[in-house]
Amino acid sequence: MTELATMDFHAQPQAGEPKPWAFPAPERGSLANGLTVLRCHRPGQQVVAVEVLLDAPLDAEPAGLDGVATIMARAFSEGTDKHSAEDFAAELERCGATLDAHADHPGVRLSLEVPASRLAKALGLLADALRAPAFADGEVERLVRNRLDEIPHELANPARRAAKELSKELFPADARMSRPRQGTEETVAAVDAAAVRAFYERHVRPATATAVVVGDLTGVDLDALLGDTLGAWTGSTAEPRPVPPVTADDRGRVVIVDRPGAVQTQLLIGRTGADRHDRVWPAQVLGTYCLGGTLTSRLDRVLREEKGYTYGVRAFGQVLRSAPDGTGAAMLAISGSVDTPNTGPALDDLWTVLRKLAAEGLTDAERDVAVQNLVGVAPLKYETAAAVADTLADQVEQHLPDDFQATLYRQLAATGTVEATAAVVNAFPVDRLVTVLVGDAAQIKAPVEALGIGEVTVVAAE
Repeated sequence: MTELATMDFHAQPQAGEPKPWAFPAPERGSLANGLTVLRCHRPGQQVVAVEVLLDAPLDAEPAGLDGVATIMARAFSEGTDKHSAEDFAAELERCGATLDAHADHPGVRLSLEVPASRLAKALGLLADALRAPAFADGEVERLVRNRLDEIPHELANPARRAAKELSKELFPADARMSRPRQGTEETVAAVDAAAVRAFYERHVRPATATAVVVGDLTGVDLDALLGDTLGAWTGSTAEPRPVPPVTADDRGRVVIVDRPGAVQTQLLIGRTGADRHDRVWPAQVLGTYCLGGTLTSRLDRVLREEKGYTYGVRAFGQVLRSAPDGTGAAMLAISGSVDTPNTGPALDDLWTVLRKLAAEGLTDAERDVAVQNLVGVAPLKYETAAAVADTLADQVEQHLPDDFQATLYRQLAATGTVEATAAVVNAFPVDRLVTVLVGDAAQIKAPVEALGIGEVTVVAAE
C-alpha cells in the first residue's frame, strides 16, 4: 500500500506594526544671487526632480497678449546663448533628462528630472535656459503656430470647452481668470519674440524665484553644484508682485453651450470657495472626497451605480491662487458626462444628492473610508522624487509653510464627520452653483429649465 504524502502547515505570517510616515520636510536656504532653494534628501531616489518657480503670473501678461507666458515657458527649452534648439534637446537627451515648463495663474514653472549621476550637467543646461534663453524669432514663431493649432482641438473637447465657459461666467470680464490660461487665437497670434523677451526681462529673475531639489543627494555637494549653475544666473532685485483678490459671481444659473446632435452632455458645476489658508480646508477636502472623490462616493453611487447615467462623476477642489490674507480662492466643482436623453434626470438626481447631504449629513463610515483613502495611501503617492518636488513647489507657489502637507494629513485624520459635512455643504450650496452644460440645446434645454435650478442661457459652441 502506497504511503500518502503529508504536508506540514506553517503559521500564517502576520502583518507587522506599520512604520510611522510623514511628508518629508525640506531644508530651506538661498544662493548669493537671491534664489531661494528648498532641498529634500530622499535616499534611494536615483532620479532627481528639480522644480523652478518664477514670479511671472498670468495677470502680469500685457493687455492683448494673453498666452505670452505660455510661449515663454515653452521657449526656455528652444536654445540658449550656448546651444541651438537642436543642440539643447540633444544635450538633455544625453543626460537622460526631461525638461518641461508651463504657465498658470500663480506663475511659470520649469520641471527637470534627471538621473542623480548626471545632475551637474542637467542643472547647467537648466541654468543656461534661465540665464540666457535664445528666444530666437523662428523658434517663437513655430511655438506660436503650434499653440494656434492646439486651440481648435481644445474648443472641440467638451470638457475643455466647459471649463472655458465656467471661467468666463464666474469671473469679471476684466479679470485674467475669466480668460483661457494659454490665450485665445487672437491674443496668441499677436505674440512674437520681442514680446516674449520683454516679458522675460520684466518678470524673470533669481531674486523672486525658488528652486526645489528632491532626490538621493548622497555624495552630492549641492551647495557647490547650485552655486556653479543656478548661482550664475543674475538679475535685478524686485519687490513681490501684489496679488489681486479673486472675486466671482456664483449666482445659481445654467449655461448651455450648444452642440447640435451631441449624444452626451458634459457637466461642469462650480463656484469658488476657501483655499488652503482657510481653517476649513482639511474638512472641505474630506467632505468633497465623500461627495465625489472616488467610485464609492455618493455621486457615483447614485448617478453611476443606481441610475446608469454616466461612467463617473467627480467632485473636487482645485486651488486657483492662494494668499495668506484671504484673497485667494479654490475652484470647487462637480464634473462628468451623461447621455443626452438623461441630462435632466441626472441633474435632478445630482441636486437631490446635494439636498440630502445637507439634510442628513455624511455617515461615519463614509468619513472613515475617505480618511483611509486620502491619508492611508499617502506614502504610495509620494514614492517618486517628482511627486514630492511638485507638492513642495505647490506650497511655495501658494505661500504655505514648508510643513503644510505633513500637517494637513494629521488634520485630515483628526477631522470628524460633522466637520466634514458642514464643510462640503457650505462648499456646494444648491442655490449658489453655476452649471455649464455642453450638449444639444434642442434636447436638453426644456428638461433643465423644468428643474428650477437657475435661469438657463444658450450660447454657441464657436
